[in-house]
Amino acid sequence: MPKSSLKTRLDTVFAMFIRLRDAMPNGMFRCISCGRLLPFDQSDCGHYINRQHMATRFNEKNCNAQCRKCNRFDEGNIQGYRRGLIAKYGEPTVLMLEAMKNQINKISDFEYRTMIDYYRKEVKRLKKEKQIK
Repeated sequence: MPKSSLKTRLDTVFAMFIRLRDAMPNGMFRCISCGRLLPFDQSDCGHYINRQHMATRFNEKNCNAQCRKCNRFDEGNIQGYRRGLIAKYGEPTVLMLEAMKNQINKISDFEYRTMIDYYRKEVKRLKKEKQIK
């Protein structure tokens, strides 16, 4: 399978994992950027450091549930996102993510397959645990 296909498959399952991780048992989620409480099916997997930076693309702290308005139409609402990250993880984590941005990170086919397998299992577990379809 071409590396681009593995990346796409990992993007899909990882995004679902992030959305499920951040969902509440009642099927709602709170946007990391604006703080609005919305139904799970209106969540996106938002990236603080843009997806083009492979060193943080699949970093669980760089990725959080975000409303579609902030993620798609407000260029990620980065200022709100940064405030949300500091509240959730603390400023040292945010500074670490910002420093990682330009690191070179090449992911092997084996690593892609391993991460795909891991996140598929996590998605299955979280769907069952939170009773989200």
